[in-house]
Amino acid sequence: MSKDLVLVIDMQNVYDQGGAWHCPGIRDAADRILDLVQSDRAGMDVIFTKFLATDEPTGVWAEYNVQNAEINQDAYANELMEVFEEAVKLHPVYNKSVYSSLAIPEIRDRIKDYDHIVLTGVVAECCVLSTAMDLIDAGAHVIYLKDAVAGIDQNTEHAVEVVLRGLEPLHVELMTTEEYKGRSWAV
Repeated sequence: MSKDLVLVIDMQNVYDQGGAWHCPGIRDAADRILDLVQSDRAGMDVIFTKFLATDEPTGVWAEYNVQNAEINQDAYANELMEVFEEAVKLHPVYNKSVYSSLAIPEIRDRIKDYDHIVLTGVVAECCVLSTAMDLIDAGAHVIYLKDAVAGIDQNTEHAVEVVLRGLEPLHVELMTTEEYKGRSWAV
């Protein structure tokens, strides 16, 4: 049986309905993520991430912080969605101040311990794609759960899938949450 790490990337209130950066498919993605996280799939660890602006940005991130100051200072917007309240009591949550989750040393150091890194969360064309590319460069096998990821719209979600399909099957596999849960992984 394989050992998998599920990354739940940035499922914060700012992306939920009514949030400043609303991703239309976030509620469906959240339902699928929660179902996966609560499943009894053996050999699966889960890590949550949150994007939080740094107090000492460099380069373009300084301008990013200026343009998004109101959101950066909104504690509610930056919290994980309430639907994950119980799950985060059982799984670690790490903060990052750039797009890729591999910027988090604890994640970067752990990926070598897993057969697959399973990507879920938001924003498809931003933090999720950046994490996927960094994982591929680090030699990890990525599973992209296309129904557990949300983007700013269906067109950009589809564009990410097109890009990642070009890297199948060696570096990445695209599948639904149900396909992943039903698959038997031999190592």
